[in-house]
Amino acid sequence: MARTAYKAEGTTVAGPYSQAVEMDGWIYLSGQTPMNFETGKLVEGGIGKQAEQCFSNLKRVMDAAGLDWDDIVKVGVFLTDMSKFAEMNAVYATIFNAPQPARTTVAVAALPGGAELEIDMIARRK
Repeated sequence: MARTAYKAEGTTVAGPYSQAVEMDGWIYLSGQTPMNFETGKLVEGGIGKQAEQCFSNLKRVMDAAGLDWDDIVKVGVFLTDMSKFAEMNAVYATIFNAPQPARTTVAVAALPGGAELEIDMIARRK
């Protein structure tokens, strides 16, 4: 089966990958760090602001793929400091309606560009 790739307008990728790939109605959204695409820099102001930027970046990719938040079935959250989980979780709680997607949150040693957070998602087209 053929894959269809999606790229958000006005964004860049840091390597040889697609921002999202669809196959057989499943859409896999690559991880987004809290990069502000307009400035090319990571957002400052703590993990809450970084989480907001990650979700903003993911929304841009979702828009390119014709998706909305209710299409998301699985979320992966990668944190460099688990003591910031509650602050990330507070932002996360504002994004999804019930029933919320399944989620995995893991601690990692480091992320690209010095980011403290990266989020990826899996969606299923209605």
